[in-house]
Amino acid sequence: MSIVRRAAGLLGLVALALAPLVHAQSAPRSAAAKPAAAPPATSKPAATPAAKAPAEDDAIDQVAATIDDEIILASEVEEQLYIAIQRAGGRPDEAQLDTLRHRILDQMIDERLIIAEAKRQGITVSNAEIDKQVDAAIDDVKQRLGSEAAYAEQLKRENTTEARLRDRYRGELQRQMMGQRLVQKQIPRKPVPAKEAEAYFAAHKDRFPKVPGEVRLAVIQLPPTADSVAMAAGRRKAADARARILKGERFAKVAAEVSDDKSSAQSGGDLGFFGRGRMEPNLEKTAFSLKDGDLSQPVQTPYGWHLVQPIERDTLKSVAGRDSIGPDGKPWVEVHARHILVRVAPTEADIERARAQITRVREEAIKGTPWATLVRRYSRFEGEVGEDGDLGFLSLAGLQPNIRAGVDSLEVGQVSEVLTNPAGFNLFKLTDRRPEREYTIEEIREELPEAVAQLQFREKMDAWVKTLRGKARIEMKL
Repeated sequence: MSIVRRAAGLLGLVALALAPLVHAQSAPRSAAAKPAAAPPATSKPAATPAAKAPAEDDAIDQVAATIDDEIILASEVEEQLYIAIQRAGGRPDEAQLDTLRHRILDQMIDERLIIAEAKRQGITVSNAEIDKQVDAAIDDVKQRLGSEAAYAEQLKRENTTEARLRDRYRGELQRQMMGQRLVQKQIPRKPVPAKEAEAYFAAHKDRFPKVPGEVRLAVIQLPPTADSVAMAAGRRKAADARARILKGERFAKVAAEVSDDKSSAQSGGDLGFFGRGRMEPNLEKTAFSLKDGDLSQPVQTPYGWHLVQPIERDTLKSVAGRDSIGPDGKPWVEVHARHILVRVAPTEADIERARAQITRVREEAIKGTPWATLVRRYSRFEGEVGEDGDLGFLSLAGLQPNIRAGVDSLEVGQVSEVLTNPAGFNLFKLTDRRPEREYTIEEIREELPEAVAQLQFREKMDAWVKTLRGKARIEMKL
């Protein structure tokens, strides 16, 4: 996963704070899809090829679709695509991006049809209810930015006002709430008894997600590093920023002025909530080891030097509202943190030196040099691994596309080609493999009633939306 999970300025922050869209509400993640063990740094995806913040001043805007006399603009689709990627924290490749774009357009069409039907049926929402939701969204933005002052600075930076921001989202919230009320009226949610849920699971296993295939990997990682002079200068700059904060300057102000992670700097350095295995290992270890509110010393990662400050913690909840359990059998805790990055980028010469070295290491491995010897001698992987670089079993579904492609074709005992990710150059040795399989009833029994209720709701929702589509004139142009 990328080093930060963020939204696109105030637009993205408010969108993340808003209530779920009608279609998203009707298709929650199955409770049977339990969280897998979070992948280490080796599963960070490559850069997003075409995911960029939508421009509001585009001279020409294409029509993505028409629904009767209404249109959906391509810029609207791109805006939702960008927000969806930021919300998920991932970086899809070109094919995944195109699939997601068309899925979002389909959802937007469904939402427009539902809202039109809500208007036809006279569904209304009071101004007081809308104002309450707008207030909640704005409060969430302020919390993400860290302070009222940081919020005011961000408004100024984006050349807007709170009044304009509220006006923009009043209409959106009104439509969402109207659609949600119609859905609740049309398809009431009903609890499913445990025995009925188990019978449904037994009869419809094909409708439930499967446990993804897993591979057990050992890693040798070589991150390209800048020379010692550049690293020392970067550390001094980070230490100076830390001194400013300790003397009383606001973290958000220093982040906006100093941090080289410009997108997070716009929101006070906010990284949002993240669990273990989701961030660069040194940054993550620091965030989880400090007390909330404490400010770290400069922390080195392949990106440069960071100042890290945890803000709060929470337990990741399952769809059923229970604590999610991690691979250690304990509740899966997430930390909300912010950071300042002083980037120290390696030069092309530094990168080529690391590439040549990892290539020589692979040649040694192929010739028979013990893998554990090579790990001790060369690997600079910062995550938790065994003495021989063992990462344990990893879900194939959690690996970034190029890493998955590089290891999925290996036989047990084989070594991969040199594979890259944001942390650097990697070699993987496949030591074991587990195939995809169905969940057992014992693994999902507690969450099964909620999962079945969601699936049944989804089936009714799909059938109802299909009737709405059948009555409308829809033309896809994207």
